[in-house]
Amino acid sequence: MADWTEAELAALRRAYASGTTRVSYDGKSVEYGSAEDLLGRIRTIERLIAGTTERPIAGFAGFSRGDR
Repeated sequence: MADWTEAELAALRRAYASGTTRVSYDGKSVEYGSAEDLLGRIRTIERLIAGTTERPIAGFAGFSRGDR
């Protein structure tokens, strides 16, 4: 697992906010396939920096057979 820094996370956030998918920092450059890919990477790094590796639970799906 890579050690991410706040500076790297800030570069990702700046790229996302500007609408680009190319991120450059510390002499490195990465091109993400889409804005969704970039946002996913941002969220992953935020969780890693916070010390949380589990994805949040959004809720439970429900259904009804309609026989009530």
